[in-house]
Amino acid sequence: MNHAISTKTATALLAGLLNPENAVAWNEFQQRYVPIMRSFALKLGLNDADADDVTQDALVRFVRDYRAGKYDRERGRLRSWLVGIVKYRVADFLRSRAMHPQRAGSSAMANLPDDDALDKLWEAEERRTVLCRAFATLRERSKLADKTIRAFERFVFDELPAATVAAELEMAPHDVYVARSRVFDRLQSIISEIQSQYQDT
Repeated sequence: MNHAISTKTATALLAGLLNPENAVAWNEFQQRYVPIMRSFALKLGLNDADADDVTQDALVRFVRDYRAGKYDRERGRLRSWLVGIVKYRVADFLRSRAMHPQRAGSSAMANLPDDDALDKLWEAEERRTVLCRAFATLRERSKLADKTIRAFERFVFDELPAATVAAELEMAPHDVYVARSRVFDRLQSIISEIQSQYQDT
């Protein structure tokens, strides 16, 4: 897979989405935001299949409303709008699955975190998505040893203890920390490139 990084900011990408025939812009939007939206839905308590359904529903709602001119940059960032769309899609899903539909309207929303917590959750998932995309790009570009990259992956992404990773890869625990440092050093410039894609400028 080619992990070439687009130089388009979020605002530039949105301009491309106004054209329904612009498949490149649509594919880029999905690459950037679907992983965040899906992880966000999972963190709100949905399982994999339900998170997939909610994410697709949110995408359809987003593109429909955006092309209808409902996104107003003066009222907030794109991220805030996307958070709201996914939040209400999750609430709708919870409402539809409630045992007592007549009481579910209030309880579905009440069971979700408040807006500040949702913003922080989205930010965390965005950082994780950026890191995952940067790591995929690094694997394609880098000449680091496979064991070094694997140690980073198991230690950082899989959140395994250094001792466990060391035993699995037949290396010293100290070498796991060295691997993390080496990979992070090479990731910094790639992360900066990808983060620029999410700027509303």
